[in-house]
Amino acid sequence: MSDTINPTSGGGGSRPAGKTLTGPTGAGTVPETRGRTTIADSVVEKIAGMATREVPGIHSLGSGMARTLGAVTDKVPGGRPSVSRGVKVEVGERQAAVDLDVVVEYGVAIVDVAADVRTSVITAVERMTGLEVVEVNIAVDDVHLPDEEDEDEGEGRVQ
Repeated sequence: MSDTINPTSGGGGSRPAGKTLTGPTGAGTVPETRGRTTIADSVVEKIAGMATREVPGIHSLGSGMARTLGAVTDKVPGGRPSVSRGVKVEVGERQAAVDLDVVVEYGVAIVDVAADVRTSVITAVERMTGLEVVEVNIAVDDVHLPDEEDEDEGEGRVQ
């Protein structure tokens, strides 16, 4: 089937008038040949961040300074936690590379957690975006100790 475009009637005419499209068109055409899809870096960052947080043994994402700033913005009314904190990506036309800064729970096997994070991120990004994930680099910035939360939630020194 060959579609025609009628510039005077907006393409609704059945008679060829104006420019004729050649080549395969219609329902049998592969969708990828009908346009271009671009995926923003921030989309891949959010997907990778969510996939990382779902892995048991991950306490949080972000380096020390990013976590400190994130804790402040999380407490601001109307502020939402950033799911892409600690995640950096480079996205090309068909591939993506992911860098993660993570904090793991004390007592976990860090190598196993890192392997689980890689699997989770690669699976999620490739499934949702169709991009090939060429690498997932993981920097373990800290270990969360069980008693650290108690110190943060308690009363401050100044009353």
